Amino acid sequence: MAPLIVYYVRHGETDWNVAGRLQGRRNVSLNARGRAQATRCGDILHGLFESTGRNPGDLDYVSSPLGRARETMDLMRSTLGLPSNGYRLEPRLAEISFGDWEGFTIAQLHTRDPQRIAAREQDKWRFVPPGGESYETVSGRVSEWVDSLTRDTVAVAHGGTARGLLAHLGIAQPAAAPLVDIAQGVVYVFEGKGMTRLA
Repeated sequence: MAPLIVYYVRHGETDWNVAGRLQGRRNVSLNARGRAQATRCGDILHGLFESTGRNPGDLDYVSSPLGRARETMDLMRSTLGLPSNGYRLEPRLAEISFGDWEGFTIAQLHTRDPQRIAAREQDKWRFVPPGGESYETVSGRVSEWVDSLTRDTVAVAHGGTARGLLAHLGIAQPAAAPLVDIAQGVVYVFEGKGMTRLA
């Protein structure tokens, strides 16, 4: 049996992304560029499905419960000609929690919490921010989600959850996974142990 395919999209840009603020579980809306990126991902998927003879309605659609991911999914589905409410919310796809650090930039935290920032830089994979969670924990919940899939799936989530997935699939070593850039306005196609980037 062929491996399942996950078409993975990071939510579109927010003003906090532009400012370099750690968003984590905060609900921050897409900005105009983020909405355009979401529509662009819908266009990429439309072209891909058309070229491979796939009916977009035959796939499963799953989103992180956070608003920026749901807004991205709504815009993508509209571009694909699908009803906006035809997808499931998956708590295991929520972004990594930065706990007490959410809303701050890393530069600010270098001043406010230098010891913990130094510890994070030494082991980003296992480091737990105050009140937050580690990439290792995120990878555990994302691996449970991907292992539960029964058909090809379009997922909208976050950079942190994508990094957890990269480590789970063996595409990146755990120590390297938190350093991988997960771009917005891009569709990542995960199939078996491989990944293709479509922009």
